Amino acid sequence: MAGKHTSPDSAQAEAFGREVADQVREARDATFDAAYAATKKVDEARPVVAERLETAASTIEERAERVPGGQKVKEFAQAAADSLSTTADYVRSHDARRMITDVETVVRNNPGRRS
Repeated sequence: MAGKHTSPDSAQAEAFGREVADQVREARDATFDAAYAATKKVDEARPVVAERLETAASTIEERAERVPGGQKVKEFAQAAADSLSTTADYVRSHDARRMITDVETVVRNNPGRRS
């Protein structure tokens, strides 16, 4: 009956395989840690970002009537203010993970042109 015998080459290959697997696990763990930290920072900043967007929307709304350039420019300013306000509401009500999911959905549904 033949016993299990490993050649020096196969032992080196196994050691190399274990080393690569360990490096892959370390890289994966570092990536998860970085993603968690980034998600946490985004979630912590959400209230401030939403407030600044709302402030910008209010400022535009207040000044829209005095903007030179006619009715079209005023309408454009109001549309910009509305968009900022809507974005503020979105940022307030969606955490970072949900925002990422929403972006992925938009990209998947609108892949764009390929060169």
